[in-house]
Amino acid sequence: MKILYLGDTSHSSTSRHRADALTRLGHEVILADPYAALATQLRGKFRGALHYRTGYRLLQGAVRAWVDALQRQHAGWPQVVWVNGGELIGSLAAHKLRQFAAPLVLYNNDDPTGGRDGRRFDSLLAALNAYDLCVVLREPNVDEFLAQGARAVYRVWMSYDEVQHCPFNSIEDIPAAYKSEVAFIGTWMPKERRDEFMLSLIRQGVPLSIWGGLWQKSPNWLQIKHCWRGQSVFGRDYVAAIQGAKVALGLLSKENRDLHTRRSAEIPYAGGLLFAQRTSEHLQMYKEGEEAVFWNGAEECAAVCHSLLADAALREHIRKQGMARVRADGYGNEAVCREILIQIVPNQAINTVGQFS
Repeated sequence: MKILYLGDTSHSSTSRHRADALTRLGHEVILADPYAALATQLRGKFRGALHYRTGYRLLQGAVRAWVDALQRQHAGWPQVVWVNGGELIGSLAAHKLRQFAAPLVLYNNDDPTGGRDGRRFDSLLAALNAYDLCVVLREPNVDEFLAQGARAVYRVWMSYDEVQHCPFNSIEDIPAAYKSEVAFIGTWMPKERRDEFMLSLIRQGVPLSIWGGLWQKSPNWLQIKHCWRGQSVFGRDYVAAIQGAKVALGLLSKENRDLHTRRSAEIPYAGGLLFAQRTSEHLQMYKEGEEAVFWNGAEECAAVCHSLLADAALREHIRKQGMARVRADGYGNEAVCREILIQIVPNQAINTVGQFS
């Protein structure tokens, strides 16, 4: 199948990971990156913040011109047009994409109707009725997208990438710089109070290693900085930091209404032991104490963490069972992309490798 894919094409982005998964499934994929095309307009702290806070309304003339150029270049070619993210694509531009006369899909892994990001998604929400299918990752988004005018909404789970997150063959292959007792990989978020949570774990003797940005801005930085191992990690370094940890913490964003995150799938797939907040969705994904370990609050987290660190055999059992479960249940990009395509082209047959015939 011929797919015109609009989204971030940088190799570290999950957008690119999904595009590559579609290629691995045997589809012919052409990449078109609106962020690269509009880089001049988006570049700079002031301009970037202005467009973000005004829902990219002031960019819509440039976005429509870019879509016009895509239509001239690829007229009559795509059998599916896939928009990943979609925050830059307003209503007029999205309706122009319908002129390809191919199913138009939106995949958004944020929470556009949750309110956390202010007016960032105004242009996207105004365009929902242009899409044949909107794919969301949170249950509340389904009814909220429909209320905003979406024609059809389909919910999927957050996913790992079969190639990008493939574990190392041996723990011995992981550089010492990425080995740790308890790892957290993520950005400091002031409203989420992650620094306070980490400080509580530190005070309870949990040997933390933190990778991620903005932690220096935390008011608790002086007490946390000895645990900070560096900025956000990507690619094989990201896998190494997960697999190299005895325990890998998974935190949620309450503002983003998370009940699971990409880490929930990536950590077990990459060979880590998932140690995350106890939620209804995490309990759907894994058998507690057998395939992953869950907690409520810093005190339970610290107590259970100490128990895990003292029992290597239990850790290895849970790690292996979690890896088996996440692979068996279809949380990979290839499985999710295949599932989405079936929703929009239901009459197409799929052969044994997932290709549309």
